[in-house]
Amino acid sequence: MSTPNSGRIYDFAAVGVGPFNLGLAALTQPLEGLDGVFLERRESFDWHPGMMLEPAHLQVPFMADLVTLADPTSPYSFLNFLKQTGRLYRFYIRENFYPLRAEYNQYCQWVAGQLPGVRFGTTVLETAYDDGLYRLSVSGPDGPEVLQARRLVLGTGTSPYVPSSAEAMVADAAAGCGGLVLHNADYLARKAELQQQRSITILGSGQSAAEIYYELLQESDAHGYQLNWVTRSGRFFPLEYTKLTLEMTSPEYVDYFHGLPQHQRDYLNKTQKNLYKGINSDLIDAIYDLLYARSISGLVDTRLLTHSTLTGARWNPEAGTYTLHLDHGEQGSAYTLDSDAVVLATGYGYREPAFLAGIQDRLARDGAGRFAVDRNYSTGVEPGEIFVQNAELHTHGFVTPDLGMGAYRNSCILREITGREVYPVERSIAFQQFGAPADISAAAGVPA
Repeated sequence: MSTPNSGRIYDFAAVGVGPFNLGLAALTQPLEGLDGVFLERRESFDWHPGMMLEPAHLQVPFMADLVTLADPTSPYSFLNFLKQTGRLYRFYIRENFYPLRAEYNQYCQWVAGQLPGVRFGTTVLETAYDDGLYRLSVSGPDGPEVLQARRLVLGTGTSPYVPSSAEAMVADAAAGCGGLVLHNADYLARKAELQQQRSITILGSGQSAAEIYYELLQESDAHGYQLNWVTRSGRFFPLEYTKLTLEMTSPEYVDYFHGLPQHQRDYLNKTQKNLYKGINSDLIDAIYDLLYARSISGLVDTRLLTHSTLTGARWNPEAGTYTLHLDHGEQGSAYTLDSDAVVLATGYGYREPAFLAGIQDRLARDGAGRFAVDRNYSTGVEPGEIFVQNAELHTHGFVTPDLGMGAYRNSCILREITGREVYPVERSIAFQQFGAPADISAAAGVPA
């Protein structure tokens, strides 16, 4: 093993450079006396490249960029990106607060290119702890080295989720023993191959499933495939986006959620999917309008199936199709569906990175073995040593992956690292109260 890098000790090492740690890097850059390093195994920033569909846009306004909600004067804001690239007036005339997804990716790349502390092409292999320091063995453009840091910020992100009922199907396809199966993360890279199939089935109910269905439906006549959309949900539900609901993306709601018993938090995460996993209502309407227009000239070769959970799948080599085994949740009946190709729009899940194996004794756990994350986003056995980005859904709730809360979380993390409130941390922004008011008698009808 190589020796530590010139004896330099970073105040913190952030592993993984997605939007959240990139935002932390941008907010750290102007702070004198704070030395952080940001490590990313990919060669450059590229956010969900498989889903860069041309019309797709963010589901949050442009103010939910990397920095604005923490520091509106930051040179790394989305508006400054537009100004510096000559696009500000076009964005103004567009009169739409929601940036295109490809535009947001370009913005993040623009920011990343200005931050010297961000090191791409650098893989963290192992992590150890000794004498108050974390030692990261990394492999980068300059070969192997060991970096030292007082704290860690884990931002390795989420990975494509494959339900257990689809694992055998995916394994067979990868081994060349079946047909075409892909996660939506690979959609654009394999779209041409997908459209050569006689039938395509999309599994999932969220925004990604809807975007893929809409695009494939638009082009189905040109390619002649049959198209299915299957969801275990009872309907193709819209993302709830009313203003009092949006107040739940607030410090107060995080306080409230974090203070609930773990079993109650787990229950809420299962029942609040329409708050962060639904479909943009305009897209739902566009899909219906397209189906309606197509129906005028005859039956549309497509099926939308709800309440249907995949329980298994097998490849039929003679027919050249997958047989999908599905259970209808409300009727309690089983049925099968044959399809040449399958797209798993089944979302993403957090996977603990292997490089943490050497510091397991430094990580706090809950009863289910997950990170026990404090309100300040710390999960170390010693307070303020290890922080997480987008790995705290079970402790902080549905706002965890929300881009609009990224700057807030980074403000909290920087407050813990520096010992001062570098960027003002909001504490109360909502009109509503989420818990029982302390100033109202608990007994109904009893005068206070």
